[in-house]
Amino acid sequence: MTREFTKLHALGCLAVALAMFGCSAEEDPVEPPCDARCEDGIAMLALRETLKLVYNITLQGKPVGEQDARTDCSFNGSAHVYGFATSNPVQGATEVDLTYELDYCAHAEFDEEPRENYQMGFLGVITQKGTLAVQPSATTALLMGSESISMLGTIHDPPRDYEAVGCALELGQSGNALSGTFCERTVGVDWGGQGP
Repeated sequence: MTREFTKLHALGCLAVALAMFGCSAEEDPVEPPCDARCEDGIAMLALRETLKLVYNITLQGKPVGEQDARTDCSFNGSAHVYGFATSNPVQGATEVDLTYELDYCAHAEFDEEPRENYQMGFLGVITQKGTLAVQPSATTALLMGSESISMLGTIHDPPRDYEAVGCALELGQSGNALSGTFCERTVGVDWGGQGP
């Protein structure tokens, strides 16, 4: 009888411990599947961040006015950006009316978030008009468009192939959100980066 009481007591203590601390190892939250809209969203993020990189390399810190600059892209190809930029120091913003010619311009990002990973190349001409936030007091508000832009590469983690050839693009950025149409599909993504 004492032996059975000891076993029951041990089982009772185990039950209390499991109830207090859980009975299984902590699991990471399950990443929801990345459907076609998610894939397009990652591609739009890749495009926006590539334009941002080209701008930062070629034009950031340059005098305002007429702009015309070229650069090699981080992984492959090149970019030519030209147009106008004016500064508004009161608002902490730069007004831009720029054209980007991307010639197989490729960029990559590797992040802990699966939906912020990509290796993507771009071919085509994109216009960009609006406000770039330079200070925290301003908000980036841009309109970007292209009659024909092609994208080829991989997105997500684990990587999956992504390809879009000769697609029309109408994309707006407000703060950290991108939305619009691409290849006659509705696209959108919200991410943590703002800035130019």
